[in-house]
Amino acid sequence: MQIVNKLTLGLLISLAILRETEASIEDHRDPYWRRRAQEALKNTHQAYHSEPEKVTNHFNMQVHRAIEGTNSTRRVLKNKKKGACAATNPIDKCWRCDKNWAKNRMKLADCALGFAHNVTGGKGGKIYVVTDPSDSDMVNPKVGTLRHAVIQKAPLWIVFKKQMTIRLNQELIMASDKTIDGRGTQITIENGAGFTLQFIRNVIIHSLRIRSIKGGNGGTIRDSVDHYGFRSKSDGDAINIYGSSNIWIDHISMSNCQDGLIDAIEGSTAITISNCHFTKHNDVMLFGASDSSKKDSMMQITLAFNHFGKGLTQRMPRVRWGFAHIVSNDYTHWLMYAIGGSMHPFILSQGNRFVAPNDNKAKEVTKRDNAGKGEWQKWNWKSENDLMMNGAFFVQSGDPKYKFPGALIPPSPGSLAGKLTSDADMVLGLLPDRENESELERMLRVEILN
Repeated sequence: MQIVNKLTLGLLISLAILRETEASIEDHRDPYWRRRAQEALKNTHQAYHSEPEKVTNHFNMQVHRAIEGTNSTRRVLKNKKKGACAATNPIDKCWRCDKNWAKNRMKLADCALGFAHNVTGGKGGKIYVVTDPSDSDMVNPKVGTLRHAVIQKAPLWIVFKKQMTIRLNQELIMASDKTIDGRGTQITIENGAGFTLQFIRNVIIHSLRIRSIKGGNGGTIRDSVDHYGFRSKSDGDAINIYGSSNIWIDHISMSNCQDGLIDAIEGSTAITISNCHFTKHNDVMLFGASDSSKKDSMMQITLAFNHFGKGLTQRMPRVRWGFAHIVSNDYTHWLMYAIGGSMHPFILSQGNRFVAPNDNKAKEVTKRDNAGKGEWQKWNWKSENDLMMNGAFFVQSGDPKYKFPGALIPPSPGSLAGKLTSDADMVLGLLPDRENESELERMLRVEILN
């Protein structure tokens, strides 16, 4: 009976999403975008996890294993003397403990956890070296620019030749199967438009500083090697994930943008946001487009190992419809609230540290919108092993006897959130040694010429 009900519910959600998506596709008069939207809907269904507890369990198990390897003070001190890897969470341990990571960049694609654990980005493709920070031609991007790299059809691993500050004149519209890898140098995207991931799949964005993003004015913009078209004014989000799946955002420093820092909307799913540092912003994250956007019922997002720092106000995140696993984050600042939502999302908060502001009116971590108490009490918002400090409190809701079909593996305690997020920021370090690279590495390091 339980299996039948789950299948029936899934069918009803799928039909509702299909009807709504077909309606939204009508807004795209360009047949190219209609086709992209239809493909994205199929990708959403393929990426959706019907048993989300298996994903949360796997994540928590990996955290426990990482902690067990570093939980001895004596062992940590001994390892530091030997110069051993100081990475503190399982994502970072996966690649940062390899001293030659710069020569094996694509190993990063094996390190994702959470709902985006299947992401590979540009793994297996060529390496594209961005050599030019300019962004002057929206229709025929210059070879060597970031805009030229992200529109290519083939999988690409995109790296940067040197430290760069890039001002995007219009939204940067990406194609599928890409990794943007800023490790080893300092890449700043600022004072221009942001990233748009619309109706695509399989993308990794790693180690960038994104700040002071503004809405683009709109106009004719190329979105792939064989298509360009008119775009209206963009919103000013740092990263806008729109109808996309298998997206991993890792080690990004973000602040002070016109709209949101990260939006995941319009049927996006299979997303992990990890090891990021957020500061100086009002509406930090929006998961779910609107109270009427039923396509976001399939949204599943992991928010892990992030530091929510100084100058933040609210929406860390604000969730509609879908499922959010908010785990092992460090919330040291907010002015209004930390986690909000509407339209009965499932929020599983585990192992976070919440440090409330001194304002007695802002001690509550949670905020429900557009529903009376009789309604929101039915929503499943659970807190487990969270650490509440300075008077912070999390108002739980839903059936107190609710249990997932499978037993949950408990999270790490919130007291470890500070340690697990200690490297939450963009990754700085030495550039690869080009003079001593092998012939194989030289062959792989290809700058796209046409």
